[in-house]
Amino acid sequence: MLVRHTLTILAVERLAESVAFYRAAFAWPEAVETPVYVELALPGGQRLGLYEREAFGRNTGQVPARVPAGALSTTELYLHADDLEAAIAALEAAGARCLSPRAPRPWGDEAAYFADPSGNVLVVARALGA
Repeated sequence: MLVRHTLTILAVERLAESVAFYRAAFAWPEAVETPVYVELALPGGQRLGLYEREAFGRNTGQVPARVPAGALSTTELYLHADDLEAAIAALEAAGARCLSPRAPRPWGDEAAYFADPSGNVLVVARALGA
């Protein structure tokens, strides 16, 4: 049996703000657009879905809990960047909140941690020595 990861969907508070944030930070093109859901096409064929939190319950039967302002969700997106400095600068320019600056991590990556406008954790990283 082959199981592949193709899509990650995040519940977001304000869809337009989240789409603008991810487009500004990474310039990923929109692949799907509806009034409550947008899917961005990532390099390599994966996609990132941004689903308005209140509408998310249409699929699950439950609306995800609201993340209080300044708090973090339980989601972490871990992204490898070929140009880590540029990725960090793009996130900062897009308005990401820095959680932990770029540093060597014990698992062999150099990584910086940020939060998106809805409190989802984003990590941009590269292998140490790359």
